[in-house]
Amino acid sequence: MVATGSLSSKNPASISELLDRGFHPGNLLNDFDYWDYVVPEPNLNEVIFEETTCQSLVKMLENCLSKSKHTKLGCSKVLVPEKLTQRIAQDVLRLSSTEPCGLRGCVMHVNLEIENVCKKLDRIVCDSSVVPTFELTLVFKQENCSWMSFRDFFFSRGRFSSGLRRTLILSSGFRLVKKKLYSLIGTTVIEEC
Repeated sequence: MVATGSLSSKNPASISELLDRGFHPGNLLNDFDYWDYVVPEPNLNEVIFEETTCQSLVKMLENCLSKSKHTKLGCSKVLVPEKLTQRIAQDVLRLSSTEPCGLRGCVMHVNLEIENVCKKLDRIVCDSSVVPTFELTLVFKQENCSWMSFRDFFFSRGRFSSGLRRTLILSSGFRLVKKKLYSLIGTTVIEEC
């Protein structure tokens, strides 16, 4: 049955017209029963797989930040807002869901933006046995805290400067850029969160 705007439901003539066309009120229940059988139930295995994939992606991002704090950032601590890596992992999974190989075809470049300068932290290959089909560039952002820079200035001039190293605080915002590698159109998607 297709609904059109030509019939008024309050007009008794239109109700008789519906009955003449073969519509019976009992068919309405059958239509709803039909959709109960057609709409698939959520696949619990798929939901569990996506959750474990998301958690492993969170671990990869946290390991990247942990490894980079000493080697590339020169700081003793990196403070990450609660659920930031979880949100990023969910966005990465969402962006990879339309790709032929999914997350397995992803290469992720992880950067940190400090005072409008991007610093490369790491390159994460999700599955080295699959030829990459798209790249994601993740840009973490530094939190703008004037009191932190004042504290660093204060302690750098005193007797505490030798033992105290900088603490980096990440912002809850990030940028995620998707670039398809094998596309005739050359699609690039930029998401700022």
